Amino acid sequence: MAAPMLEQDRNVQGDPDVVRTLGLDANSKRKSWIRAAVTLLVLVIVSALIVMWMQARKRANAPAFQTAAITRGDLEVKVTATGTIQGLNTVEVGAEVSGRVAKVFVDFNDRVEEGQLLAEIDPDQARAAVEEAKARVMAAEANIRQARATVAETKAQAERAKSQVEKGLISQRDFETAEAAAIRAEANLASAQADATLSRAALKSAEYRLERTKIVAPIAGIVLSRLIEPGQTVNAGFQTPVLFKLTEDLSRMSLHVYVDEADVGRVKEGQEATFTVDAYPGRQFESKVLSLRNEPRTEQNVVSYEAVLAVNNNELLLRPGMTATASIMADARRGVLLAPNAALRFVPPQSGPPGPPGAPQADSSAGKRLWVLREGRPAAIEVEVGPTDGLMTEVSGEIAEGTEVLTDIAEKP
Repeated sequence: MAAPMLEQDRNVQGDPDVVRTLGLDANSKRKSWIRAAVTLLVLVIVSALIVMWMQARKRANAPAFQTAAITRGDLEVKVTATGTIQGLNTVEVGAEVSGRVAKVFVDFNDRVEEGQLLAEIDPDQARAAVEEAKARVMAAEANIRQARATVAETKAQAERAKSQVEKGLISQRDFETAEAAAIRAEANLASAQADATLSRAALKSAEYRLERTKIVAPIAGIVLSRLIEPGQTVNAGFQTPVLFKLTEDLSRMSLHVYVDEADVGRVKEGQEATFTVDAYPGRQFESKVLSLRNEPRTEQNVVSYEAVLAVNNNELLLRPGMTATASIMADARRGVLLAPNAALRFVPPQSGPPGPPGAPQADSSAGKRLWVLREGRPAAIEVEVGPTDGLMTEVSGEIAEGTEVLTDIAEKP
């Protein structure tokens, strides 16, 4: 029985139609699997390419950032102000009387002592006024003597009239006349004494004007300017004309600068400072804040306050009137963590396409937050901020030296 069955099987397998009907073709089955595998592989490759393309496109659209490192160093906060150098105790010397300048005894840069004669106004008119005042005094004194004699005479007559009226020798009217004459004589004496007082005052005034024809130095110092020449006429009628300008000592001067109201809270007396002048480029002069005045100065709606700085001019390089730019050391920090101000101003874009590089977004935490990259995305770090010098700011908190912080959005090529 076995042999016939085997023969039958061979007959079945040899029949092509039966094999195709029953799916018994092994080669065809292998080809189907190969086609399916190839198709699947193609789909995987295409999907991978699509994912890679999308990721590349996403990376291309994602913003690139500029960074800077947190450093440790010294921070100096300086307040800058401009002003002019002035001589210490500068005095303007004027004329108190009018007249023609007869002589000038000093010139520019001359050193003078207190009380030294600088110039003289023609004294002839003043001398004549003194002589006239003396004559008036003499006349007044003569009038006093005459009035006293009249008083003595009228008093005696009044006394006699009183005795005579009591005896009935004269009338009551004659007695009253004598008494009135005595009273008038005393009044005339008082008037003469008053005139004498006025005359003496006029004499003192004339002598004072004569003395003021000599222009003398009120202080010891140096002549900065001379504004008169011999033969020139000065008129002191409405205001005192300035003839000379003196300064006490050019080796010690002062710098008057004006501090903006936004910075005045950081300036205090005793702070160290330096200043520069155009005459000596590249050289800094040491100084110190002497005082900060309270009176404001307003120019074009800008308010500032005057600060006075000490100037040591032993080399006599500096001159009054020079324009100087001062840097006042308002604060100094040593060995602190420093962040660029650009990093404190920077806020990364939150959504949508990025704006111009570094364009800040609305964020109330700007200035108290730094941004770093974590897994390719910006992450915020809260910090405490301290003084700033305009470029760097002291920071503290969960931040370490060397940390790269975002400062701007980089422009793509």
